[in-house]
This record gives sequence, structure tokens and C-alpha cells, in this order.
Amino acid sequence: MHYELYYWTGIQGRGEFVRLALEDAGAGYTDMARVHGDAVMQPYLDGKVEGLQPFAPPFLRTGRQVIAQVGAILDHLGPELGLVPDASSRRQQALQLQLTIADLVAEVHDTHHPIAASKYYDDQKHEAKARATSMRGERMPKFLGYFENVLKHNGGRHPLREHSYVDLSLFQLLSGLEYMFPRRMQALWPTLPQLRALKDRVEIRPNIAAYLASERRLAFNTNGIFRHYPELDGEQ
Repeated sequence: MHYELYYWTGIQGRGEFVRLALEDAGAGYTDMARVHGDAVMQPYLDGKVEGLQPFAPPFLRTGRQVIAQVGAILDHLGPELGLVPDASSRRQQALQLQLTIADLVAEVHDTHHPIAASKYYDDQKHEAKARATSMRGERMPKFLGYFENVLKHNGGRHPLREHSYVDLSLFQLLSGLEYMFPRRMQALWPTLPQLRALKDRVEIRPNIAAYLASERRLAFNTNGIFRHYPELDGEQ
């Protein structure tokens, strides 16, 4: 099976959650916009290609099927790539966790764009500073504490007691938060030993380590979801 992944070039964002799953499984895929340019996505976004019209990237083409939304893509890929347990109940648990990750990712975006996605960060810096205070002090501990407890209750190594795409998505989430809020994450890490150990384990998985060292892995930057603005960071 060969997959086509569609996501904006030069942006380290939601498409990375899908890319990590494909890379970890050693799946054959083409990063379509990187090969052909962002314009290759427009016919899909305009509803001119067979299949359900995606609202926005990332989306995946597999055969004649087009799948959008990170949770839906990973729910589809999980069984094919061996990245989700076989039982339907466990697959449902994986999707639940992935959607919870997506909730936090949405809040991450709204931290630096609290007024409107169409406005520049510089146009909403005052509001972003207030939002970041809430994110650091309330939302990050709440979400990350939840994932820490899930790990503890399932043996400490994997949220689903075995390796899955959820491990990879938590790695991306934690890496992004560490880039965006280095001071806050430094303060939080002692309270999140299971999550920190999971991040370290994923990072040295052979295919992931090779990917992270390659040109295919874009560095975090201020064009993506996770953006580091020093004025938004703090120990609390």
C-alpha cells in the first residue's frame, strides 16, 4: 500500500501526527505538497476530486478514498500499519485519546491566535499573553496530568499497554509543548515522569530516530501550531 499525504509545505503542524505514524511503520508514502507544491491540494479542497471533500489539510489519499482530520486518518491507518490493538474496544480507546490530544492542540493554536486565525500574532499579543497564562497555569497541567494518569493505570509504558499511534502523537505533543513553553515544561516535567519516559522511548525507536535526523522532519517554527514566543512562556 502506498499513501499520499497532503499538508502545507514548510509548516510543522497537524500533518506531523500523521507523518510520524507513517514513518514509524516504515510505510510507503508521498508527501504530495512537498513534491508538487501546495497547489496540488486545491482540487481536493474545492471538491473537484472524487470522494468526500476535506475541509482543510492534512488529508490522506489511499486508493480512491480521501480521509481528512487527524483522528480519522490515524483511526484508518492504525490497523493497516499495526499501530493499534486488534480489539475494537481498544481501537475506540485509541481514537478517544487521539481526539483528546486534538483538543489540546486546538487550545495550543488559540494561545497565540486567541482573537482570530486570520489576524497576525502581533495584532493580538496582549490577548495572547493572557491566554498563555491560563494555558500554562491551568490547561497544560490538566491535560498532561490526565495523560500521565492514563499511562500509570495501564502499566506505565504505553497508554494502551502496547505501542500504538497514540504513543507517537503524545511524543509530538510533548515535543511541541517543550519547544513552545520550554520554561513551563521544565517546571512540569518532574510531575510527569511517565510521559517524559514515553517521549524518550519514542525518540529512539529506529524509524523515528532516522526520521528525526532526516531532512523530512521540519524544525518547529513560528509558522506551525507550536510556536515559541518568549513573552508567552513562564515557569508557572
